[in-house]
Amino acid sequence: MTPADRRITEQIDKWLTSVDLHLKYVELSDAAYARVQPWPKHDRPTRWVLEVARQKILELKSHCETRQAMGDGRFAESLELMAFLANLVGIQHIQRFVPLADPDKANTGTGASQTVEAPTIVKTAPVRTVRPADDATREMPKLRVPTPGKAATAPAPKAAPPVAKSASRPEARPASRPAAATARPEPAPKAVAADLKEKMLADAVRLLKWGKPWHELAELIGRIADRPAVPEIRKFLRTHKADIEARAARS
Repeated sequence: MTPADRRITEQIDKWLTSVDLHLKYVELSDAAYARVQPWPKHDRPTRWVLEVARQKILELKSHCETRQAMGDGRFAESLELMAFLANLVGIQHIQRFVPLADPDKANTGTGASQTVEAPTIVKTAPVRTVRPADDATREMPKLRVPTPGKAATAPAPKAAPPVAKSASRPEARPASRPAAATARPEPAPKAVAADLKEKMLADAVRLLKWGKPWHELAELIGRIADRPAVPEIRKFLRTHKADIEARAARS
């Protein structure tokens, strides 16, 4: 067995152990699943995805054992090169993957318990507002008594002269614009290219098969490179909903 064969065999065994642990974690609640391992940021895999992953790992293990029995040492080296290139240039930035679960890092205290801790209620004493002492009593202001014979009389305000309307000039009224001039036509939606349409249809079908709900498809497709904005993707999905569901049912 070459060093490359040994490394590939150890990696396959790690994957099998990880998938078996994930199959045990399927029955946990979301809170218990988040505490059972120090996970990276990812979408929680479903049972269907885990079963498919385990089947493919067993097939790869069978191929490696056959090649090792034939004395083909380049097969394991090719697998290592393929894994390196897939991580370097092939994998896109998506969170749909099965993270590696290590038995040594498992939180054994969590187990399969789904008990949720009740929040602690802290009682605080009521706050009493104290008014300043000078606000308790106020002294009324003293009234000034006018001296007899010297009462001041305020002059009466002068009335403004009436403004005469001009009979020769009528009142100016603001001109109203017609409704057709003010309304702006809505921009027509951009046409989706044929190749981009097929890619978006394939993305939607693949995500539905992975167990993703319909309302999350637009945001997930928008994270993929060379895809339009999320509002345009939502319009596209509503238009081709029947075609997408039919393709997902056939595949």
